[in-house]
Amino acid sequence: MKAGSTVTIRPAQHLSGSLRLPGDKSISHRYAMLAAIAEGKSRFENYSTGADCASTLDCLRGLGVHCERSDGNLIEIEGRGLALQAPNGPLDCGNSGSTMRMLSGILAGQSFSSELMGDESLSRRPMARIMKPLTQMGASITAAEDRPPLHIRGGTLHAIRYKMPVASAQVKSCLLFAGLFAQGETEVEEPLRTRDHGEVALRAFGAELKRNGNSTCISGGQRLHAIEGRIPGDLSSAAFFFCAASLFPGSDLVIDSLLMNPTRARLLDVLIGLGVRISITQLEEQHGELVGTVRVEGHQLKSADIAGADSSALIDEIPVLAAIAPFTQSGIQIRGARELRVKESDRIQSIVTNLRAMGARVEEHDDGFTVPGGQTLHGAELDSFGDHRIAMAFAIAALRAQGETHIKGAEAAVISFPAFFQTLESLVQR
Repeated sequence: MKAGSTVTIRPAQHLSGSLRLPGDKSISHRYAMLAAIAEGKSRFENYSTGADCASTLDCLRGLGVHCERSDGNLIEIEGRGLALQAPNGPLDCGNSGSTMRMLSGILAGQSFSSELMGDESLSRRPMARIMKPLTQMGASITAAEDRPPLHIRGGTLHAIRYKMPVASAQVKSCLLFAGLFAQGETEVEEPLRTRDHGEVALRAFGAELKRNGNSTCISGGQRLHAIEGRIPGDLSSAAFFFCAASLFPGSDLVIDSLLMNPTRARLLDVLIGLGVRISITQLEEQHGELVGTVRVEGHQLKSADIAGADSSALIDEIPVLAAIAPFTQSGIQIRGARELRVKESDRIQSIVTNLRAMGARVEEHDDGFTVPGGQTLHGAELDSFGDHRIAMAFAIAALRAQGETHIKGAEAAVISFPAFFQTLESLVQR
């Protein structure tokens, strides 16, 4: 899809069919980084097709790691052990905050200096939440106004006990990765339980961790070993198709080999609460992650009130929940989601702007929004604001709108799911 492209979405009657999704982005990032510092060759099927995860591979290549990609999403990575190679120039993270934040934890423990840069969007995103604890561990990190590019001078790290002020799985993974290079036992305490892919991946690669309540501990100096496996389908990408099917009674959608991690599956609980019929079969465990087949049948949607820990657990899925909110019986309210203000776009503002452009009533809050139910939306000219989740979420809203919807900047979807619009069109019945 070319830069500056516009996608047209026409109204649908319902969705039906089955599909398998590209590998989960959160797991793909973490597997690639840990494979780079493991001993031996790791091999992963169904690695994410998104541009963000490709940025992680590019950065690893810049650090002397041999990464070979074949058949689109089969990845082989030759680990270098804990010592990487000094890069010849800046490492470009593209649009990927995940790459920048988590890789910083590994670079903090290296014996060389490095620079992490990103695109215009990433260069606006705050990095103080990793800079502060990594500096406490002994690394030197500088950045203008705490925003990229980051200049990291690695070295010998010492363990710390760190209480995270804001719940973030990326920050947690960053510090646990840094803990591998630290002397002593690093402890990270999170205010709310976040996704645990970092911990699960570390154990899969042979590391030992301890968990006590909301605290996770890792001892430095542990050696990792290579693994092989298939990365389960991306649950955050599945959210768009779940919500699309939920809009239409009569929809019947099956997604195979999908990630079912309990720290990510809160969306299914919310959809069931809204009245969507969901069944899960063929559950199995792969390298500590649950994988299963999910069937979704559309039904009349009720209402939802999402706040506190739920807002944190659903932070990636909130845009698409907002997109279906006008079509519920009594609406959806989101509070406690201020983190959305500092994503690829100000997602609260982006959501409110696009909903209003489609004729929806919506009340904006500093930390979320309230969208009444029972509304009728019309097609409109919308903007992705350069944000992949906004582009995809409003493609779903457009399926129930009256008339055509045109989404400007739809190419943003390549960040996480390049084939999103083609896949959605293949399931739509008109």
